[in-house]
Amino acid sequence: MPSRPSHAAFSSLSARSLSSLPVAPSAPAAPDSVVAALRAAGCVFAEAEAELIFAAAPTPDHATEMVERRVRGLPLELVVGWAEFSGRRITVAPGVFVPRRRTEFLVAQALAQAPDAAVVVDLCCGSGAVGVALADGLGTVELHAADIDPAAVRCACRNVADVGGLVHAGDLFEALPGTVRGRVDILAANVPYVPSDEIGLLPAEARDHEPRVALDGGADGLDVLRRVAAGAPDWLAPGGCLLVETSRRQAPAAAAAFTGAGLRTRLAVSEEEYAHVVIGVRP
Repeated sequence: MPSRPSHAAFSSLSARSLSSLPVAPSAPAAPDSVVAALRAAGCVFAEAEAELIFAAAPTPDHATEMVERRVRGLPLELVVGWAEFSGRRITVAPGVFVPRRRTEFLVAQALAQAPDAAVVVDLCCGSGAVGVALADGLGTVELHAADIDPAAVRCACRNVADVGGLVHAGDLFEALPGTVRGRVDILAANVPYVPSDEIGLLPAEARDHEPRVALDGGADGLDVLRRVAAGAPDWLAPGGCLLVETSRRQAPAAAAAFTGAGLRTRLAVSEEEYAHVVIGVRP
């Protein structure tokens, strides 16, 4: 099975959260035909999805187009244009990795490890959701987000600007300004960690609609993680921490990569969220 759990199980608009999401008071009741179409397409929470679509659609014609896109398999977040993450609506766009609710566990671990952090880097940032959530939790902070994918950079700019952060384009640490070297208190890196030969086993919503560069972690899924671990000590401040999400199966090898880079390492696990986060601290 793939190392990343099912997209449907951990999507930001998942079964656990759909029923509690706010819907505009003026949203019309979902027509039975729309609900039936969504249910026939495999949408378990068809009524809730229909309400979200109607709330997001500026006109009835737009609503019809959005329902058609959802029925064709487009993830709901990309249909409505946002994902819920850490209590905030994060703008998402086609071709950009949709933040998973389980990654909120990484954010919580980072805030607990470094509650007074002043400089934060969100590496492999995708939409910028992790960086935005950290900035929300920390207050005034110097935030830098970076991604190699131009679509992700464009999307992150729209989100990170809300908290006064900067977004950079490039490959991992090469994207960052030299002024933050040795000053980073929290380095969060939601790296791709699906083994290459398991990409085809992912749910269609992820496999068909998210960029491979955000999913494919190489032969054992840890290629990018190892590069981040090796480079992190040069960028972390003394006592600064690196946090990376991984899978249960990969956690021992991921932790070994952190230790090999000279970081004090521990593993944090949330069984409820099916989340595994490796944390490394620069001595």
